[in-house]
This record gives sequence, C-alpha cells and structure tokens, in this order.
Amino acid sequence: MNEKTITLRVTRYRPHQEEVPAEQVYQIPFHDDWVVLDALNYIKDQVDGTLSFRWSCRMGVCGSCGMMVNGEPKLTCATFLRDYYPGEVRIAPLANFPIVRDLVIDMDDFMEKLQAVKPWIIREEEKPLAAGEYLQTPEQLAEYKQFSMCINCMLCYAACPVYGLEPRFIGPAALALAHRYNLDSRDEGREERKQVIASSEGIWECTFVGECSEVCPKDVDPAAAIQRTKVAIAKDWFKSVLLPWGRR
Repeated sequence: MNEKTITLRVTRYRPHQEEVPAEQVYQIPFHDDWVVLDALNYIKDQVDGTLSFRWSCRMGVCGSCGMMVNGEPKLTCATFLRDYYPGEVRIAPLANFPIVRDLVIDMDDFMEKLQAVKPWIIREEEKPLAAGEYLQTPEQLAEYKQFSMCINCMLCYAACPVYGLEPRFIGPAALALAHRYNLDSRDEGREERKQVIASSEGIWECTFVGECSEVCPKDVDPAAAIQRTKVAIAKDWFKSVLLPWGRR
C-alpha cells in the first residue's frame, strides 16, 4: 500500500547564499492529524536540517509560528494539512516584514511600535502594598478582556494593507493593546498613550479594511479597537472645543 504524500513549497532565503528568496519543493508523508508545523518539523528533522523557522508552544498560545500558508497569515500549529490535501501547500514568511532567513522574519519594527504604546498599567501614584490589590468588578474586566487576548503573533500586520504600504503605521495589534489598557479601570495612562495613538502614524492611518480581525486567531478584533479609539479621541477633541476650560 502506497503511503500518501503531500507537496510543500517552502520559501528559502539564506542571505549569505542567495540574493533573493526562492521556493524549495519537499514531498513528505501526509497524515490527517498533522498541522503545517508538524510538516515543517518533519522536514527539519528528517529531510533538510538547514530549514529555519520559529515555533515554541504548539498550542496557539505563544504566537511565534505565524507564517503565510497559501497566501494567508496563519498560525502553523493550528493549520491542518488536510485542509489543503491533495493540493500543494505554499509556506512563506509573514508578509510585510523583512526576512532574516527562510521563514524567520525581523520583528524589531513591531517590538518598537508595541513598546511605543506603553502596553502596561500606568499609575500616577501607586498605593502602598499594605493597601491591597487594585480590585475590579466582573463588568470592568469584561470591558477590556477581549482586547487582552492578543498573543503578538503579528498575523494582523501581515494581513494589513495599510502597514504594507505605510510601514510607519503603528499597526493593529499595538493599537488594540493600547485600547485594552485605556479601558482598564486600574490604568491612568490614557493621556500618555494618546500622544502616540492619535498621531499621524496612529489610528487615523487605518482605513478599516478589517483584514486584521479576519485573521486574528484569538478573536481580538483589532479593527473594532481602532474604530472605538477613533470615537474616543474625537470625543476628546469636541470636548476641548466646546468645553475649553476643562474636560468632563
């Protein structure tokens, strides 16, 4: 009985060897329960040990195994080969990012933008430890919980046409996380973040295509976060015009 096989076309790019990326074809065993990451690990372990790619948890939590699968940003640990069989599977590094080697992208730009929006709780004055925790009601938690599910996989950046055309754009995940902390009842850093998110590279660059939300594996809905932030910033502006002596 012949073993089923599947063809993978994998982007290879070793800057010390090739001037531009190219595809390499691998014919490997097909297993109905394999995900794309299993196939890549099979190639790495059994066929070609020079193939480079990132992965860690294999559970859709760490976000490190994001790649383009047949032209769509996917977590390869959650993308089954059976969804493409018997056709070919094309695997490439995430779009809109520089390639370091093979399927590994340079994340520096994303990390800088993430840090710029200060995705952590900011307090004007911390209360003493003896005073206890900062408590929240279930309703206060529900207000921002959806936007806290981001795993920084960067699939939304690979899907975003604005980021592809304008690399200065802060981008979906960073703006969604800024919105998450602005909604947190424990946080007091909204005005600090506004300097970045309301800049010309921030929320106003977004044209609301919505692809970022379509590809998000955690249903964060960064498109909604950006539009809600636009509304909040617009309200601030109207208040500053109508109530120049102070916001209410």
